[in-house]
Amino acid sequence: MSVPVAGPARETPTAELPLGNECPVCGGRALTDVLEIPRVPVHCNVLWPTLEEALAAPTAEIRLAFCGACGHTFNRAFQPELMAYSPRYENSLHFSPRFQEYARSVAAHLIERYDLHGKDIIEIGCGKGEFLTLMCELGQTRGVGFDPSYVPDERRSASLARIEVIQDFYSDRYADRGADLICCRHVLEHLHDPQEFLRMVRRAIGRRKTVVFFEVPNGRCTLKDLAIWDIIYEHCSYFSSHSLARLFAASGFAVCDLREAFGGQYLCIEALSENAVRAERMRSGELEGMALEAEAFADEYRRKLTLWHDLFEGITRAGRRVVVWGAGSKGAMFSYLLALGGQADAVVDINPRKHGRYVAGTGQRIVPPECLRERKADVVIVMNALYRDEIGQRIRELGLNCEILCA
Repeated sequence: MSVPVAGPARETPTAELPLGNECPVCGGRALTDVLEIPRVPVHCNVLWPTLEEALAAPTAEIRLAFCGACGHTFNRAFQPELMAYSPRYENSLHFSPRFQEYARSVAAHLIERYDLHGKDIIEIGCGKGEFLTLMCELGQTRGVGFDPSYVPDERRSASLARIEVIQDFYSDRYADRGADLICCRHVLEHLHDPQEFLRMVRRAIGRRKTVVFFEVPNGRCTLKDLAIWDIIYEHCSYFSSHSLARLFAASGFAVCDLREAFGGQYLCIEALSENAVRAERMRSGELEGMALEAEAFADEYRRKLTLWHDLFEGITRAGRRVVVWGAGSKGAMFSYLLALGGQADAVVDINPRKHGRYVAGTGQRIVPPECLRERKADVVIVMNALYRDEIGQRIRELGLNCEILCA
């Protein structure tokens, strides 16, 4: 059986560019090709106002490569000029109680560990400002956020006068903005040259005593646990714990903590603004294990696609109605790679800012959970197993008895 590896959207015409032949973390050339996907949406998290625009969403190629020197995985075909972040970009997870609990635990940990009460915080890539707001409320801190996709919310501004958000990318021009903590969550994996970015942050800190906290998707989880729906064009880097530590050390930071979080799906790193170029040593056998996972990944990827393709064929033959729950990057890629525009014509999401919009590439309409009643869904596909319990509870509250499958 032929399994689709790209959906129906048209390919964006771009000039032929040379492929990346050096690791963006360590500069290594011992690269192993991992996976090629001819076309995927350039932006999974841009909300399209019409079906026609969603179906015509720009696409580009992914060519994943694995670095045998540091354990980093990256898209060597990435074209940074295709990236455009604006207020139409929406990827907030803060409407989920499960995610709110996690975010609060991260904020409380940072405030207590580094005694940030009443101090100054910068968040790079603050999105709509939810985490920055949480930090400022819990620690009574003063916050400055940077994000071109930020949308001002007058309802929050009156009660949070300590927060300022600048609708721009953070750069050297803001070096005069000092802070006791610089945090940056789910931004580094979007950057074509993460080392130059971190060195810029280090230059901006200068001689100040500043803690930095970064959070990124766990690339090892993508390879080892076959989290294939996390492979999106917006993410040009997939960090392992070793490649992340090596990047920070080489950029002039002293790493003081590095851990997995959120069910192993994220990596969190805390570092001090001290000159330290020593990279952490990789545990014996870890690099070899990652190399084997990378080598087997393409076959496992296609096997998983085949499994889901066959499953949907069986559900369709049985006349059962399917709804995907989660219109973020996972849901968009799941729908696109399996070409679900006709089989699952709607995607449920609890984020009200997404309702009435359309998914890139497949054109599925994004609807609130209440629409499950009128659609008489038989099967709900949950895109992240960590949310299964809260989604199951919401389905029961709607008086429905749907089968729940985790992608």
